[in-house]
Amino acid sequence: MVNQDLRKEAHDVEVTVWVGKSGHGAVLEELKTQLQDRKLVKVKFLRASRGGTSVEEMAEELAENAGAEVVDTRGNTAVFH
Repeated sequence: MVNQDLRKEAHDVEVTVWVGKSGHGAVLEELKTQLQDRKLVKVKFLRASRGGTSVEEMAEELAENAGAEVVDTRGNTAVFH
């Protein structure tokens, strides 16, 4: 289970990465860079990026590619650590 303290901290984190119709490949390097500088990064998946895929699936795939951990997903937003 993910650390509850991280989930609490994630509440106040602002979205700094947006995944659009180009998909998560377009933001992968940006996410990696931000994770080096910050403890938590919040990513919003815009409608155009989702197609028929759920936010949870997209977040897990992005986390795997970025070498990160998904802390939480809510609505169209995911938090990475």
